[in-house]
Amino acid sequence: MLDKTKDIAVSAQAWLDEFERTLGRPDCAQFEHLFVSDCFWRDALALSWNLQTLTGRAAVAQALATLAPKAAPTSFKVAPNRAPPRWVTRAGTSTIEAIFSFETATGRGSGIVRLIPDNSDGDRLKAWTLLTALDELKGFEEQLGTSRPRGQAYSRDFRGPNWLDLRNAARDYADRDPTVLVVGGGQAGLAIAARLKQLKIDTLIVDREARIGDNWRKRYHALTLHNQVQVNHMPYMPFPPNWPVYIPKDKLANWFEAYVDAMELNFWTGTEFEGGAYDGAKGHWTVTLRRADGSQRTMHPRHVVMGTGVSGIANVPDIPTLDNFKGTLLHSSRYEDGENWQGKRAIVIGTGNSGHDIAQDLFSSGAEVTLVQRSPTLVTNIEPSAQLAYATYNEGTLEDNDLIATSMPTPLAKKTHVMLTKQSRELDKELLEGLARVGFKLDFGEAGTGWQFKYLTRGGGYYFNVGCSNLIVEGKIKLKQFEDIEGFRADGAQMKDGTRIPADLIVLSTGYKPQEYLVRKLFGDGIADRIGPVWGFGDGLELRNMYARTAQPGLWFIAGSLAQCRINSKYLALQIKAIEEGILEGEVTIA
Repeated sequence: MLDKTKDIAVSAQAWLDEFERTLGRPDCAQFEHLFVSDCFWRDALALSWNLQTLTGRAAVAQALATLAPKAAPTSFKVAPNRAPPRWVTRAGTSTIEAIFSFETATGRGSGIVRLIPDNSDGDRLKAWTLLTALDELKGFEEQLGTSRPRGQAYSRDFRGPNWLDLRNAARDYADRDPTVLVVGGGQAGLAIAARLKQLKIDTLIVDREARIGDNWRKRYHALTLHNQVQVNHMPYMPFPPNWPVYIPKDKLANWFEAYVDAMELNFWTGTEFEGGAYDGAKGHWTVTLRRADGSQRTMHPRHVVMGTGVSGIANVPDIPTLDNFKGTLLHSSRYEDGENWQGKRAIVIGTGNSGHDIAQDLFSSGAEVTLVQRSPTLVTNIEPSAQLAYATYNEGTLEDNDLIATSMPTPLAKKTHVMLTKQSRELDKELLEGLARVGFKLDFGEAGTGWQFKYLTRGGGYYFNVGCSNLIVEGKIKLKQFEDIEGFRADGAQMKDGTRIPADLIVLSTGYKPQEYLVRKLFGDGIADRIGPVWGFGDGLELRNMYARTAQPGLWFIAGSLAQCRINSKYLALQIKAIEEGILEGEVTIA
């Protein structure tokens, strides 16, 4: 019997001891007395070799009883040198939160258990949420810190190639193919390549841009990240402590360039991935790359990782009569700077982050700007409201906070974001009332879940206010509704009320198509149909086809914020390493 009045560290270890004893004699009935009825278990590879979330005591007990015999988890201990067990509030519930370590037959892991009193069982402490996450594979540990590689200084061949010679040969791929080909050199591609490098998996990144970091560098002039620096570190190389709270896009682009050099990542710039086909019998791809000089290279990697991000193919909607417009028409992905539009007139269609930022950039450059809203949009001030979701990162270690983020099952994350959205609406009340007065249509996400779940389900539909909303309220940037436009003319837009909006420039801030469009283009209908939707949740509690095996062997997806890529690149890399070492099958059945 666990007594909630005991020291919480003792109580946490007592639960872990009882849990381990039960894992040794798996029986559904035995597991059930360890969990409250509405519990959650999220496993990140450790027992299931999947990213999966189970809900409810019966389902959790059945899964643990099924998976434990093969995984053979043992040595569950409250983790030393991590945040100690403590009372915290998560998703509105007061709970003991304990970080623990453990081992399985193939690896070592970390986890978090949250214990709450079960009122139906004499207030006995039981698990409300449980995370089990794989950290490393036995025999294939990363060489970091005290176990770092010795390098050439330890045993040099003075007449042989030096470090630079070896790096150049590694990058050239003159006489070999990579094991893994990563398509896209943004934060997603760099994060997974860095993880694979540490696991000694030969990996090549290809990107169509001419310079590393151009996928940020070439975006609009005023862009900075909208979340704070402490959330955004890359794997293995945290940003310097003197960096600004909000990172400018050019600073981040330059860091990506330095990161590739420092982490010794193999990267081909100016290289277009033209598509590929999978040979199931040989277990590899045949892919075609077009280099900057126009030459083609055929390669046969065993794995292709799509690191092209949530924002892949620009969405250019078919807007009737827009082809009448004779001025400059751009998608937001091609917009760079407002200086050339001083004294000119611009229409920006779309009210997400890019639409607002571009409108503000044009206004600041001296243009006359009209912002056109197509659908209701969530607006929240960048401080403090938009940062509420990252509050845990303001204290503790990055390692602990990443584990806490991983441990939150989707239903509880939604509940948390409903609470945060209510809080931000109160904080932003004056701004939101002002927007409503001028006709801006507001929403707050499905069931009030806020901006984070807009991003996770559709990749946009919100704006972090850094001043544009205030300009709209003040009338300095005009606001029109798309539904009030009758059509477009050579010189702008004709409104249904008979007025006109003259324009020299129209910017379509209309977002991006889902990744499955890119999959179909590059790999064909068969693979696209087999995989299905990428990103979003569908009917499940995990992002679809992200960071895990898909129905197409050897095809993987990684995308998201810098934090998402940092966290999930570890799990993706461990799966590839396990497949390469024969620990894990490459095929998976997608339910």
